[in-house]
Amino acid sequence: MSEPLTKVDSAVQGLSSSPPKETKHRRASSSANGVMNINDLEASGTEIAVAPETQRLGWKINTSPTTVDDKEFLKKVLTTPPVKKIDLHFPLGLEVTARNLKGVTIKDALDAIHKQFKKRADDELDLPYLAGFEWDKEESWTRLVVHLRKDAGQTGFGGGGGKKKKNKDKTDE
Repeated sequence: MSEPLTKVDSAVQGLSSSPPKETKHRRASSSANGVMNINDLEASGTEIAVAPETQRLGWKINTSPTTVDDKEFLKKVLTTPPVKKIDLHFPLGLEVTARNLKGVTIKDALDAIHKQFKKRADDELDLPYLAGFEWDKEESWTRLVVHLRKDAGQTGFGGGGGKKKKNKDKTDE
């Protein structure tokens, strides 16, 4: 077997050992300009502001986000500056992640929450309504705390809100 080959296979003759590389341009990311990675914000020390509209939604977490009265709120960006993804932490330990390469919107956050609670019945939820989100940089820079409440609360832009006190001492006469 030390003899040199006399026949050459025409399928491989004149070709290099590796196939030619195609030069297609590959997009680095489909994210929009100005949309940050939450970890980059933490590294640079950039503070996050949560959209105050989330406190006025009056949204029930086991219903579709499309049931929100004011649909314009759903299009707003959840945080300033906008981020690609953010974790939403519930006080009892559940954590969901909202993602959008063009910037997480309020609807993205509601969709992530709804996915966890859509199969729950109303009587299974002690606090069924979204009260809002809180960013606590001391606890965790990369996540928002989700606050819930018993009732829908005030949904409009009305004047000062405060809780109404129920008069328990009143007796029927």
